[in-house]
Amino acid sequence: MSESRTARTYNQNHVPRPYSPGRRRLSIYVAWSYPAEAGRDVTELDNRFSTMTEVRRVTWPAYEDPKWSDPLRFQQGIAGGLELFFWGWLPFQQFVEETTGYPVPVYQRVDQAGFHTPLDERVLADTDTLFVWGLDHMITGQDATPAEIEALREFLTREGTCLALGPHHDVGASDDMAVRDMEYHHHGDALVPRQQRFGRYTRSLMAGLGVPVENRYGLRPAVTDGGKSAPLSITRDLDTKRWLEGVSSFNFHMHLPHYAVTTDDPNVIHVLGRQPIDMSRPHPFTEAGNTEFNMFLWMPPSGDRAGDVIFADTTIFSSLFGVDESLRTFWNNIVSAK
Repeated sequence: MSESRTARTYNQNHVPRPYSPGRRRLSIYVAWSYPAEAGRDVTELDNRFSTMTEVRRVTWPAYEDPKWSDPLRFQQGIAGGLELFFWGWLPFQQFVEETTGYPVPVYQRVDQAGFHTPLDERVLADTDTLFVWGLDHMITGQDATPAEIEALREFLTREGTCLALGPHHDVGASDDMAVRDMEYHHHGDALVPRQQRFGRYTRSLMAGLGVPVENRYGLRPAVTDGGKSAPLSITRDLDTKRWLEGVSSFNFHMHLPHYAVTTDDPNVIHVLGRQPIDMSRPHPFTEAGNTEFNMFLWMPPSGDRAGDVIFADTTIFSSLFGVDESLRTFWNNIVSAK
């Protein structure tokens, strides 16, 4: 994770970016309430993020440098765990700014100071590609309002726009404790509890926009001998927009959502990238006969919707889980999409 190359600022309003042909303006919208996530009771086992102390214990000694472990320099509660996300996104933001010449604002639905920023014209007016990252625990009650859904629908009537949805995993949806335990041992991450359900906000957006996708499970990718995620199964004949041109794999993360398509119409949405699953660890999804899960999806423009809709998990844009040439190529494809 790289340090910022300029002095950091906070607690000021975004300065709109002017439109310039051929240069995309990317924005990130994190659909959580930071106070709701950071304020969760740490004695609750499920449906919360890890404290920084738990991260340090499980990943020891990775975060024992004083910049992470000194409580006078870095928060050791859940807030510290949340701040790791921002550190991890910095290289992607820097990559985009170097490529486009535009900075990448990161909006939060409710930020650290309690300011509420709905998805409205203030966010959308100077945005061409909008990332909505569904890292909100469902129990925090983040639902898109009718006004937000209408604003996003209007955004997608603009030529050249792209909505990138990233609802995170949905671990432990079953009421059967044995099933939850099987899921837990499948992904193998001690920091993820037996139930951790994400993405209520993105689910409400998808329902409002009529997007036939649902995030399910938290599946562990198969890996190569080098410890990287196994290559994607890519449906290149359907990838006419070249989202995955030059891409072979994404970075490795222990628990990724399966983006289940809930329509039988093959023309509505294309599954362009499927990730092979680690079959050495049983899971209800693999026991049902599946060997891959849906990793990257694309809804081409249709009807009044002139913009694209894509699905890609938030971890693909985080340096916390590694960045290689294949991933940078994918980032560039997103940035340069026509």
